[in-house]
This record gives sequence, C-alpha cells and structure tokens, in this order.
Amino acid sequence: MAREKRRAFREWDYWGRPLPGFGVADARLLVIGLAPAAHGGNRTGRIFTGDRSGDWLYGTLHRFGFANQPASTDRGDGLQLISAYVTAAARCAPPDNKPTKEEFEHCRPYLERELQLLERLRVVVPLGRIAFDAYLNARRTLAQPVPQPRPRFAHAASHDLGNITLIGSYHPSQRNTQTGFLTQAMFDRVFAMARRIIES
Repeated sequence: MAREKRRAFREWDYWGRPLPGFGVADARLLVIGLAPAAHGGNRTGRIFTGDRSGDWLYGTLHRFGFANQPASTDRGDGLQLISAYVTAAARCAPPDNKPTKEEFEHCRPYLERELQLLERLRVVVPLGRIAFDAYLNARRTLAQPVPQPRPRFAHAASHDLGNITLIGSYHPSQRNTQTGFLTQAMFDRVFAMARRIIES
C-alpha cells in the first residue's frame, strides 16, 4: 500500500510498515480502531494521523481532556495523549480498507499484549463492530471475563465487564461522518461517558 501514493502526498516517504499503538502506559482510556488508513497512518507512521478520521478522533479526545491538542498531522506535530492510548485491531493498511480474518488473527497477539501492559484501564472504546469483536476476542484469549450473553455492539451502549466499562462507538470514517450516520454530538456522547466513568 505504501507504493500507491496519492498525488498530494507523492513527496512523502510513506511509513508502510505495521503501526504501533500510541499513547501513555498509565492510560485509563483505550480506543481501538479497525486498521491504519492507506494515506493516513500508513503514510505518517502514527495511528489515526494525517486523515479525516484522525481529525475527528483527536479533536474529540482534546475536547474531553485526553489530548494536549486537536491536530494530528504527523509524528513530529507535538501531539501527546493524556491518560489515553489508541491502537487498532489490524496493524497494516489492508487492500480496499478490508482486513481479512487471517490478518486480524495474525495481529491479535499485539492487541493482547497491549491489554496486558495497560494495567490501569477503566474504559475501552472500540470504533465499530469489528474492533468491538476484536477486543472481546482478545479478552477471551487472555482468560479475562466476557459476560454471557456476549455484549452486542451498539453506538454509545455501555457494558460492565467488571474491571472495565466497554462503550461501543461508530467509527469516524468519512463515509459515516459525511453521511451523518455519525455526528459530532453522537461521538461526543461516547467520550463524555468515558470521562465521567474515569472521574467517578
């Protein structure tokens, strides 16, 4: 994917490798995306950076005190997360933005290891049903409790997992935000909930 550059970015040396998560080790909030965008994270080398989905995410995190600034343009832009960590279910930009089942399975150990290291988490916000399922699958592999019946994905629906509150959110993709399927008010509601839980 790093060989197929957009005209606006033809001077960029694309990152073009698996993306690590981004944030702080003592995070109370974990946000899980789907996969790096071909001309966003795959280009810049930081998750949700350099594309419109990242503009939505980091702008919202900033409004709710989880980031020091709203802009996320490149790895040297000064962005720092505050008590938050952002990662993805798949680590490489997939063809046609559609990761395969095999890719998720291959990448799952990275998410599992992050969950083991992020010991202070209180809230997990997966962006979209696929990320929601990836998180629950990782919990199960780690022998962490998953309620039965298994939680169902819905926007702004919260689930008490004992040590973690799981809050589903639609993904801030251009398709969702430009059509109004996800509005800023809807996205804000999720992170307002996360902030209340963390401060309670």
